Amino acid sequence: MLDSLPDPISTGTRLMTEERQKATWAIYVWCRRTDELVDGPNAVLMSTAVLDRWEERLQDIFDGRPYDMLDAALTDTISKFPLDIKPFRDMIEGMRMDTRKFRYDNFQELYLYCYYVAGTVGLMSVPVMGIAAESEASAQSIYNAALYLGIGNQLTNILRDVGEDALRGRVYLPQDELAQFGLCDQDVFARKVTDGWREFMKEQIIRARFYFNLAEEGASKLEKASRWPVWSSLLVYQKILDAIEDNDYDNFTKRAYVGRTKKLLTLPLAYTKAQSMSRLILQ
Repeated sequence: MLDSLPDPISTGTRLMTEERQKATWAIYVWCRRTDELVDGPNAVLMSTAVLDRWEERLQDIFDGRPYDMLDAALTDTISKFPLDIKPFRDMIEGMRMDTRKFRYDNFQELYLYCYYVAGTVGLMSVPVMGIAAESEASAQSIYNAALYLGIGNQLTNILRDVGEDALRGRVYLPQDELAQFGLCDQDVFARKVTDGWREFMKEQIIRARFYFNLAEEGASKLEKASRWPVWSSLLVYQKILDAIEDNDYDNFTKRAYVGRTKKLLTLPLAYTKAQSMSRLILQ
């Protein structure tokens, strides 16, 4: 369900400073543990009470009272970077949503879900990445760009994982837009690529790229040391959409995958973009 977290062993994260790597790892671990509550091996034991207790534990972390060593890593990050508790609370709300809602009538509903489970990650990350002092952009616009990156990531995850989600009886796609192309849940469960499915997927990919384009506007306004890793992650994630297209929109039986070589090949382009935008900010 949730796979848009800043993976601490990803190519992009390895380009960060050591302090930012540790902070990103602490956020990643908390997000992953939160996700595991509803999507992990013990998810059958999930209840509202479990998430309520997890939210209380989050408050303890922010109050400097960690329960274990992993909580302590996030407490340490909070002491070094100006993290806000709200996106963390909102992610927990996203977990609550995922226990009771398996269909989305329209994109407005799906957007809210994407915000809770992934847009929040972008908001958590900005204080760690830092905003360039020389940037004339408002802090709000940069936070918005980070939010849009999370939305784009989650929309991409959804498109990549359609087949896997269908096997679990879940359809994270706008029902009204499926209907516009003569499709419904049963077509998704049938896992058959048709012309209608291809046209539907083309529109979904256009939307995901739209959010990535919005995210790019903020990626180059971060502190210099953060621009290259963020650009690297952004470009790699967009290649998942390319892979779906290369698979002829078969995201039922084929998983869109970006290999290590392709990931490494994005580094020079990401570096060029980060440097060129740096010059634009200084002009």
